Amino acid sequence: MIDFANLEVWFVTGSQHLYGPETLQEVEKHASAIARGLAASPEIPVAIVNKPVMTTADSIRQLCLDANSSKNCIGLITWMHTFSPARMWIAGLQSLDKPLLHLHTQFNQQLPWSTIDMDFMNLNQSAHGDREFGFIGARLRIRRKIVVGFWEDAGTHAEIGRWIRAACAWQDARNLKIARFGDNMRNVAVTEGNKVTAQSKLGYSVNGYGVGDLVQRVQQVPDTEVENLLRDYDQTYSVSESLRAGGNRRQSMRDAARIELGLRRFLHETGSQAFTDTFEDLHGLAQLPGIAVQRLMSEGYGFGAEGDWKTAALVRAVKVMAHGLKGGASFMEDYTYHLKGKGQVLGAHMLEVCPSIAEGTPSAEIHPLSIGGKEDPVRLVFTAAPGPAVNASVIELDNRYRMIVNQVKVIAPEHALPKLPVARAMWLPEPDLKIAATAWISAGGAHHTALSPALTPEHLENFAAMADMEYLLINQDTKLADFTRELRWNDLYYRLAG
Repeated sequence: MIDFANLEVWFVTGSQHLYGPETLQEVEKHASAIARGLAASPEIPVAIVNKPVMTTADSIRQLCLDANSSKNCIGLITWMHTFSPARMWIAGLQSLDKPLLHLHTQFNQQLPWSTIDMDFMNLNQSAHGDREFGFIGARLRIRRKIVVGFWEDAGTHAEIGRWIRAACAWQDARNLKIARFGDNMRNVAVTEGNKVTAQSKLGYSVNGYGVGDLVQRVQQVPDTEVENLLRDYDQTYSVSESLRAGGNRRQSMRDAARIELGLRRFLHETGSQAFTDTFEDLHGLAQLPGIAVQRLMSEGYGFGAEGDWKTAALVRAVKVMAHGLKGGASFMEDYTYHLKGKGQVLGAHMLEVCPSIAEGTPSAEIHPLSIGGKEDPVRLVFTAAPGPAVNASVIELDNRYRMIVNQVKVIAPEHALPKLPVARAMWLPEPDLKIAATAWISAGGAHHTALSPALTPEHLENFAAMADMEYLLINQDTKLADFTRELRWNDLYYRLAG
């Protein structure tokens, strides 16, 4: 479902012919060593491909055009080993539509104090070569990530790795297909949005389907496939007695499995990597999809409830960024509060929380759902594992998209929740509930979110920059007066820039 195997980032080193062939050979040798060093780092999730040293405007422009047309290239890392006159880079940078990271480093970590001479100085000029490159990036208003640090340091690798994960998600987003079964929940504002704008700015293709199209696939699922999936359920989860073979609710489990298989087939046939549904449009389905949605999310599909396609796209992006990392990611909703002390949030949804964030083995259960008017749905019940996480929302304003991120700490509930029949996560928002909720509401943050213990705010900030989204962070350092000013300044900036 998510595969980084064929993805690559191109490592591009700048120089010029002024220094002669011997220096350029040394530049090439050093660039190749840095590329190999990055590729070998466990923090780097894709291949690093070293490209020939760039010394002319024509070769730079052609390289950028080649990157644009490459299906595997998700971005460029540039480094100026020597001084590389930046006018050579103008045409290439103006044509580039892949993410760009400017690595400010040098091949040697320490000065060779006793032997340093002008030959060494002429070769190792990153200190001012990268400043020349930085100027043209600023002059052309090129969106780019700047990483400063020695190329062998683990911290540098980690920072580059977080940018690469965001680039993977951006590559995926630009070709993302989202299937919507039914429309938005009626009269809800934040889940609405302009799908043409989304496709032109973000690449998302948001496609509506009647729930009858899904029902048809569900009805076509062979009984043998249903029984095979039931055995998978039995082996993977702690199944409640009534849902086990011979139990009086086994048929409901069978209906849920059939829905999962039909939904999976539909998404595969349409090439959709994210989807939405709504409890207001379930005609022909025995129950609201619960365990089906949870299991598909755990494989990397994005999901948004009640027709919320923006959150479905965000969940998919978070899933891509978190691929291969511990902690998982899920569709989430700020549901209710514990107002004692600094305040806690109980996050949940009717059914659809991803088991990738679970602590322990989820329990497969069936309970009534007092909304939607259908049969009792099967769902996985669990509590999220404790630890740091990010909780994010993307909203659409009149002239831009805005991403709001809150750093949180997922905790174990203070008491058992024996009568709460849904998956849930309990967290402490930074810096506390009063400030976090005030800032979130002031920014217009939605009630639907993407929660990920696997990611940091930097992952999401990198993605927002690539997508040209406004980015707002609520964390331990947030002060409401500063946050309010940031909202006002940002509004002015985007109106002038627009």
